[in-house]
Amino acid sequence: MPNSQSQRTGALLKASSWEINRRVLGALLIRELLTRYGRNNIGFLWLFVEPALFILVVTLVRGFVRNAFGADLPIVAFALTGYSALLMWRNAVSRAIGAVKSNTALLFHRQVTIMDIFIARILLELIAITTTLSVLTLALAAFGWLEFPENVLQFLSGWFLLAWFSAGLALTIGGLSERAEVVGRLWHPFSYILMINSGAFFIVETFPPKVREMMLWVPMLNAVEYMRDGWFGSVFTAYYHLDYLILCNIGLTIFGLMMVRQLRFDSS
Repeated sequence: MPNSQSQRTGALLKASSWEINRRVLGALLIRELLTRYGRNNIGFLWLFVEPALFILVVTLVRGFVRNAFGADLPIVAFALTGYSALLMWRNAVSRAIGAVKSNTALLFHRQVTIMDIFIARILLELIAITTTLSVLTLALAAFGWLEFPENVLQFLSGWFLLAWFSAGLALTIGGLSERAEVVGRLWHPFSYILMINSGAFFIVETFPPKVREMMLWVPMLNAVEYMRDGWFGSVFTAYYHLDYLILCNIGLTIFGLMMVRQLRFDSS
């Protein structure tokens, strides 16, 4: 072995656990990025094309159905927040399902763990959707089609809570799907039910009071309402329960970590 390569290998073995995890996650993120976007048509640009088309369609529909979302509701901001939130939790869970089975060969490297595989996949989705939201916001604002949030801090707090929920849900469903394949198969139809009730296509204000309270049992709906309250809260009344959302996030995170930890013990 050449001296330079031997020195690099020795340095890696002597590195701290944090340094090793950082390098492993970096390598896994690059691998996932190239696998997903490196060889598919326009590659990474698909992240921006899909939500941009959705916003265009919703805006055109709004022109024909003016009373569907409220008279003064900024439809571009409504579509951007709703669809970005939908992509966040759906994509995170979809990428977590089957993560270990499709990357079993990587586990032959002792520095790579099952948790690293899950974190890399989930983190890539969170970064990708956040980047998409940021770029589209700047582009639409430059064209004068979108105004910036009224309360930036509140919107960012809501986005963080939604990302936390997405990560916890992805760990939970991903861990369960590795133990029982039926979980992954049931998730897809169940995700459509959640999608309808996630707040991507409506605001809670349009429903009667009793129906509102029932709908707010869906955790991501609380995050979407809180985000929209921070973006254009002056034109509608938002309804959300942050304490319930935070409790759901904590529960999903703990349970998801337990599932992934159990997978590690089962594979050892």
